[in-house]
Amino acid sequence: MNQLNNEQLNKDIVVLSIESSCDETSAAVVKNGREVLSNVIATQIDIHKRYGGVVPEIASRNHVDCIYNVITEALDEANVKLEDIDLVAATYGPGLVGALLVGLSTAKAMAFSANKPFLGVHHIEGHIAANYVTHKELEPPYICLVVSGGHSNLVYVKDYTEFEILGRTRDDAVGEAFDKVSRVIGLEYPGGPKIDKLAKEGTPSYKLPKTFFEDSLDFSFSGIKTAVINLVHKEGEKIRVPDLCASFEESITDVLLNNLLKACELKGTNKVALAGGVSANSYLRSRLDKMGKENNLLIYYPELKLCTDNAAMIGAAAYFDYINGKTSSWDLNAVPYLKLGDKLRK
Repeated sequence: MNQLNNEQLNKDIVVLSIESSCDETSAAVVKNGREVLSNVIATQIDIHKRYGGVVPEIASRNHVDCIYNVITEALDEANVKLEDIDLVAATYGPGLVGALLVGLSTAKAMAFSANKPFLGVHHIEGHIAANYVTHKELEPPYICLVVSGGHSNLVYVKDYTEFEILGRTRDDAVGEAFDKVSRVIGLEYPGGPKIDKLAKEGTPSYKLPKTFFEDSLDFSFSGIKTAVINLVHKEGEKIRVPDLCASFEESITDVLLNNLLKACELKGTNKVALAGGVSANSYLRSRLDKMGKENNLLIYYPELKLCTDNAAMIGAAAYFDYINGKTSSWDLNAVPYLKLGDKLRK
């Protein structure tokens, strides 16, 4: 596939994008894949906090309640009307099936009524594309470390729409491990930011396991998760929570960056990007910056508001698919367990 850039396009492409894969309802207007005209996010964190995690049915109902207002606000903020839009896009997987269907059905209905093309977008490709919004100069190829609640992948981004999976988790994703550890030590949902904050007050004095595979760049985080749970049950109130958080972050990050550096060596590239909710972790960012300086790597990560689920990243990914000739049919369904690398259905 030939790489395209904005200068090669004859006209601006304006995308209305919708993201509803989990517990954020978001709509955005994005121009040419990199310029965000609006990015409205309605979060449900306070709703799900009382349950200690996302309840799928409650998430779906709340998407239904607020999606119209979120889309209206996004269009108003961008100062555009539906007839000004060139493409309507929405996440079709992976994610919670009921939540996905709300955004997907809404996007298809709007595109059909306005006689606009429609495109389903892979959620993880969206996370990767968030880097194009923050870093206008970033172009493939590069290595991307995707770390989120449901995904841990090492990806070689060959081109804007071509991805090679170099490694993936064999059990728990990074964000999943963060959430489970936070629950066992009594932190409120979402646990990741709270672990990150507490870790700054502690020292990594607990010895926790790290899993490396000799012949693979895959990850495994079930061992460290189980070790933390057993340690908390054994020591009870004597546990030093800040030290445990610091130890957990250090062990997780050691594994991630070890494999990331190997991936760079494998592909002969010095460009590295982060993506996904866990890419907001301050310790991971600081360690990656240090590794970059020590190994002459160019480091990219999205601004914090683009790390978590949002529609701007979906609009960015949609643009690059669209200019490469991709659109979706009206019968495209939600695919909750869609894997990175699966082809978009025409």
